Amino acid sequence: MIVLNGERSDLLPGDTLASALERLGLELDARGVAVAVDGEVVPRGRWRSFELAEAARVEVLTAMQGG
Repeated sequence: MIVLNGERSDLLPGDTLASALERLGLELDARGVAVAVDGEVVPRGRWRSFELAEAARVEVLTAMQGG
């Protein structure tokens, strides 16, 4: 089971971070997006190739405008 933003997901081991972003409706080139896997930030350049392991915890953060 892979956890995406604190919830069980249908992602499978071997799926990429790009797949996780797609499930969230985010584009790979979207500005203000950061991704961490098991507490470690993954650089944007690795999102297409970074494969998720079983029991991975993925957090996708987006910057919000406002004050």
